[in-house]
Amino acid sequence: MRFRPLIVSSIVLALLSASVPAFADDPTPTPTPSQSKLEEGLALDGDTTRAIVELTDAAQHEPVAGAAAAQSVDVLLQPQSQPFMVVEGTAEELARLAEDPRVTSIHRDRTYAPAEVGSNITQIGADKAHEKNFTGAGQNVVILDTGIDRDHPYFAGRLAGEACFSAVESGVESLCPNGQPQQTGEGAADATTARCLSGGVNLCEHGTHVAGIAAGSGGVAPGAGIIAVQVFSRVNDEDTCMGESSCLLAFESSLRLAMDYVTTLTQPIAAVNLSLGGALSETDCDATEEGAVFKPKIDALLAKGIATVVAAGNEFFEGASYPACVSSAVAVGANDGADAIADFSNRGSLVDFFAPGVDIQSSVPDNQMAVHSGTSMATPHVAGALALMKAASPQTPIADLINTLKTTGRPYQYEANGAQVTTPRLDVGAALAGTATQPPISQAPTAGPDPDPTDGSGPTPQPDPTDERDPAPVPTSSATPVPLPTVTVTVTVTPTPAPSAAAVCTRGTAGARMTAGKWAVEIHRSSGTIPDNTLNCYLKLIGKASKVFPELTKASSLGKAYRVLKGTKTTRDKLDGALLTAWLNWAHGTNGTTVLTAAEKVRLSGSASKAALKKATKNVLRSL
Repeated sequence: MRFRPLIVSSIVLALLSASVPAFADDPTPTPTPSQSKLEEGLALDGDTTRAIVELTDAAQHEPVAGAAAAQSVDVLLQPQSQPFMVVEGTAEELARLAEDPRVTSIHRDRTYAPAEVGSNITQIGADKAHEKNFTGAGQNVVILDTGIDRDHPYFAGRLAGEACFSAVESGVESLCPNGQPQQTGEGAADATTARCLSGGVNLCEHGTHVAGIAAGSGGVAPGAGIIAVQVFSRVNDEDTCMGESSCLLAFESSLRLAMDYVTTLTQPIAAVNLSLGGALSETDCDATEEGAVFKPKIDALLAKGIATVVAAGNEFFEGASYPACVSSAVAVGANDGADAIADFSNRGSLVDFFAPGVDIQSSVPDNQMAVHSGTSMATPHVAGALALMKAASPQTPIADLINTLKTTGRPYQYEANGAQVTTPRLDVGAALAGTATQPPISQAPTAGPDPDPTDGSGPTPQPDPTDERDPAPVPTSSATPVPLPTVTVTVTVTPTPAPSAAAVCTRGTAGARMTAGKWAVEIHRSSGTIPDNTLNCYLKLIGKASKVFPELTKASSLGKAYRVLKGTKTTRDKLDGALLTAWLNWAHGTNGTTVLTAAEKVRLSGSASKAALKKATKNVLRSL
């Protein structure tokens, strides 16, 4: 089984028959109807893949499951009320399943990582709201995250509901206390279970910190209830976890089930908080395959008066990560205490709000407090603010409450993607007081932070003795797809009132393009000038932005990346080296990914001709 976070494209896997002629210039063969249902690059090289099978309607579960079983496809999950199922099979098995007319499409069960984590209440005017007895009482905030420390004093008995949707398979453990893929009721979102622990570190800390910001006793809405929903699974795979023994990922199937579950709840709910994300988008992503999955879920919640508030991401990117890029989501970036956009925060026209996200103190498991930074921390400020707004005016449509927060927020003016952008910084005190539009704050251009890879939620990785950085050229193999690494966070648990915050891994600012040879020098045994910590950070970001790395090449470590850069044995090796070089330049600070996206479509095709691979390589090299 291979994991794949946030596959954005919906282009077919080309499985040409022997009768189809080779093509020289067009890298995309004409697909058959069944092939057009398959996601591009699905289960290459004979490996099995966990996949979502979209059905024409929910009534087709049993007949399609029977057909799948007859073709040796393992059926992992059948949510009877939903028009999809989760299976595991090879490319050939999934292609045969796609021939069933009751199947509309098949794609990977994508995974999502917790957004990174690096007086906030006073800055947004929440203290003034509390003084006027606006506390969010009577409303609830749903935290779709890594669970919650149920008896933490910061929540003072206001835990209003719990559920867990946690995918299970070989190498992936459920974080539901019952060990099953699903659990509801008291204790279902417990973040202190044994499977949350690894080497003395609680991997599930993130959700408790987020919940405390939104509705803890010192949070934005201290009178609101908290509905905690565990949506992550524990992955025990060093390749997936960037050398760590374990990490957490949320599968798309778990998120879909959790969001549908929220629509069935009867409690008054102001917002669903999603402090997680994946691949990056510069534009509205509604029309993409992945965006089309989440937009109906977000719209269904909106129709029930519930806002979906999502972290924009921490990549110093002019855009937002999935699913924050969906137009009906409320995308949140981070600002600091000086009313400046946090240097790590994503920004631009896709971002709806900025909110405090630097050095935010909140609750963590074992009745402790910790300080973190990131858009993960900014997002629950907005979710909590909506609880205050809806408690104060429960009959007002949620869209109007969101708009009020926008029009009364403090405008940040800055340039993104070559255009002037104005994005409000949250000020819930002004919104509740009916304050007129505030004077704008011009944001000076920022060079961005130095990348820092100290954000790992698991134990410190140990050197891999099998991963020597051998200077001899070693061609990359035609590897089976593996999951993209997750960019997670270091947890600093301390009882002191002002602990240090973890730094955030982000893109560089040099903007200098280098050749494959120069990058190989940088990567080989610290022989260059760029620190290994920075290079590891770059690989994490590439894994999030690219569909190829380490999906096919397994370039998830410096040693393996060196081999990709030096591999020249086959035309695929040469394309991989060119792509990795270009992505390293992007992570170093250069802009532009259009050529890379086109070349990756060729690389992901199972039937790309040698001519097509050479042409794609040439196009990438021209862009360097």
